[in-house]
Amino acid sequence: MAADAKKGNAVVETIKTVVYALLIAGIFRTVFFQPFWIPSGSMKDTLLIGDFLFVNKMAYGYSYASCPSIRPLGVDAKDICGFLDGDNTRFMGSEPDRGDVIVFRHPVSGADYVKRLIGLPGDTVQVRNGVLYLNGDAVKLEDDGAFVETYDAQGPQRLRPRCENGPVGTGGDCSKSRQIETLPGGVEHSVLNIGNQSLDNTPVYTVPAGNYFFMGDNRDNSTDSRVPQQSGGVGFVPFENLIGRADRIVFSSSGRSMLYFWTWRSDRFFKAVM
Repeated sequence: MAADAKKGNAVVETIKTVVYALLIAGIFRTVFFQPFWIPSGSMKDTLLIGDFLFVNKMAYGYSYASCPSIRPLGVDAKDICGFLDGDNTRFMGSEPDRGDVIVFRHPVSGADYVKRLIGLPGDTVQVRNGVLYLNGDAVKLEDDGAFVETYDAQGPQRLRPRCENGPVGTGGDCSKSRQIETLPGGVEHSVLNIGNQSLDNTPVYTVPAGNYFFMGDNRDNSTDSRVPQQSGGVGFVPFENLIGRADRIVFSSSGRSMLYFWTWRSDRFFKAVM
């Protein structure tokens, strides 16, 4: 009986340890940092497919979007923290800065997106001939050569990049023109160009109070605020939909799985997101 009791106690202690570990991990993810895997190329070359980063949830305070969605179980953030939804405010909230790279919840689908903050409340935003205009003024652009990557399947979704230099065979060099864009306030970052696209010329958008305008750095391969929500885009993003700021890449792999060590990009480990 004593042996059986010891075994029973050991099982109970093991279960308690697992439960405590899960609770601690859940609290850590909800309050402090959320892991995020880059699935697409909309933020190249700032973020590449297969970059793994932690999102700083403390940067802008907390809202319903701070709670994690557990997709495999069909649990949405609103199922957990829906009582915080609807007033577009945040607990311990602070305003984001123009140029921040931010993970946010799509206002309609609830999917997590990562883009760069371009337009603040009250700003007017327009793109003319591929040049960004903020409040009527063109932002500064400087040519910066080309971004070159191998034309091949990338990441778990096996996506192939789009190239400015025309059709490219597998293993060939896929290039895009790169420019350095300087936003008001001084944030500099690279943007890529693939060719003339419909989103290189947009109407003038006025960002409503309490909302933000986001764009991808890979401008010709990004679904973002340039496309209204009713047309399948992102549109304006409410303050409460912000999850957090992407500060640093901790790991990166160009392969289908992080276990494929030969696909690791060690030069991107612990790289700051600018």
